[in-house]
Amino acid sequence: MKTTSPAAVLFALAAPILCATAPAQTIQVSKDNRSIAITATDKVTQKADIATVRIGFIAYGPTKDAAYATGSETSNAIHKALLSAGVAEDSIESENQNIAPTQPYELDKLPPAEKQQRQFQVTQSWTVRVAAADGARVLDVAVKNGANQGGSIDWSLKDRNAAEAEAAAKALQRARDVGQRMASGLSVTLGPLLYASNQTTSEPIRPINGRVFAMAAAPAAKVAPLALDPQQIETSSTVYAVFSIQ
Repeated sequence: MKTTSPAAVLFALAAPILCATAPAQTIQVSKDNRSIAITATDKVTQKADIATVRIGFIAYGPTKDAAYATGSETSNAIHKALLSAGVAEDSIESENQNIAPTQPYELDKLPPAEKQQRQFQVTQSWTVRVAAADGARVLDVAVKNGANQGGSIDWSLKDRNAAEAEAAAKALQRARDVGQRMASGLSVTLGPLLYASNQTTSEPIRPINGRVFAMAAAPAAKVAPLALDPQQIETSSTVYAVFSIQ
């Protein structure tokens, strides 16, 4: 009785998988064009070099006009301080701003005098995109000039394309290494790459905390900025590669 080696079984299974995975491709698996299809994943990890700082404030007043006047003063103080600290104007983006009566549930537990002073509220928030090394300084400047909302930071890479290209190259090399081992098991030689595609993702190793939270009153000017360390960004790539075998 004729027996079939495990390597031959592996190749026999690989052929229909290739056809089922990529029916729209022009690559055909046949005795004249034998191929091995590999899916491989690899990644690169880099420290974030961009910080997107979320800052804002809430200001109160006994009337709408009074609240607006206080809010305007705070808004302009924060914006001017950021520019004076060297932040480029096109790096500052407004997110939202609002003036409205204060909700009753926010006033219920306040003393009558304070309740009267908080009948209306003005809120405003920005995102400030700077180098990662400047994230703590930007937050510090904003807080010391009236910001009392926000504080979360989104960490990212300035050149995502470079990270994605590096991850894809590593994944393709991994696919080639796997293909080489498969070819050796089949007693054939791995040939040129016939086709490749990839999918990439970039995200912090630790989840980003995008929650906006209330901050205490601005500290004294001599208080040092918070100690912040940029997150590590992991960029992964999954490559689908088809190699000829000879």
